[in-house]
Amino acid sequence: MAGISRRSFLEAGGVSAAFAFMAANGVKLKANPLGLPIGSQTYPHRARIASGEFPALLKDMKSIGIDVIELCDPWNYKEFAALQDAKTTRKMLDDAGIKAISCHVGMGILRKQHQPVLDWAKVVGLTQLSTADLGGTTRDGKSRLAGGVTTPFWIKEAADEYNAIAAVTKKAGLLTVLHNEGFCNSRTADGRLTYPLLIEALDPALVGLQFQMSSMTTMGNPITYFTVYPGRFWSAHMQGVDASQGVRGAAPQTLPDKNAPQGRRGGGAPPAAAPAAGAPAAGGAAPAGPAMGAPAGGGGRGGLSVGEDSVNWEAVFTAAKIGGLKNFFIEQAWDLTVKSAAYLKTLNVA
Repeated sequence: MAGISRRSFLEAGGVSAAFAFMAANGVKLKANPLGLPIGSQTYPHRARIASGEFPALLKDMKSIGIDVIELCDPWNYKEFAALQDAKTTRKMLDDAGIKAISCHVGMGILRKQHQPVLDWAKVVGLTQLSTADLGGTTRDGKSRLAGGVTTPFWIKEAADEYNAIAAVTKKAGLLTVLHNEGFCNSRTADGRLTYPLLIEALDPALVGLQFQMSSMTTMGNPITYFTVYPGRFWSAHMQGVDASQGVRGAAPQTLPDKNAPQGRRGGGAPPAAAPAAGAPAAGGAAPAGPAMGAPAGGGGRGGLSVGEDSVNWEAVFTAAKIGGLKNFFIEQAWDLTVKSAAYLKTLNVA
């Protein structure tokens, strides 16, 4: 398969729409995509957890083919507070036949009580700790953002702190994965997207990446990220996306749209570290983009399930194998979770 260097990716703003992508015509298996268990993030179902229905939620998830879940830490998310009792939480999981393999943990919690989190995680049975956002505030309270604009220094500072946290997590036997929201959506004053710069600053031996599929409409084509950074994307959140709209807040880009004309599927160039065409010179305001703190990709968490949207998911999962995908989690309301799980079970991507 034709490749592109990370340097070229950073300098050229991504790869062209003609980027060659390996055909998904290999061995077909009637199994979950890539043979991975279907997972679900539990945040969309937090109201049930808060009301004491965690066992019932797990039973419902198991009934639709979900075998693994990703939690949110019970110290930072009040709806998950009842799960602080690790032994009881583990028993509920075991009784339901579901494994919790990951948990989103806030930076404030990691800074203050990293070891208790690790102890809790081991009892629950986790293999991975994820972080939704590195946040715009440093340990000393200084902001890394000013009106949605950051600097290379702040990006490096955030990466250094997270690398150090990940090193401790690795010694404890767990993976560390960074989700792409908030800070990742910001830009430098000369218009460069923070996300690729942050990826370059994170230690690949310590930190994996978790791609929020809804973010493709702001971050760019996941296929491009998976192939430009092979082995770096260990996890993903699944949402239905209208890929026909292209990338918002930047020059029009090609997304993996299954309805696109032949020859325009699966390639594409995300808004990368280099300024997009028309971006202001250094010192100017960053291009318009998603509001800081808003869900990455906006409408991807809305009313489309995975499979009833326009995304070429077979191409995405085939590229995700190159990206190093180890797990993925549907992150949608319950009715959409049911539809998404059913569709994912039909994908023949080995």
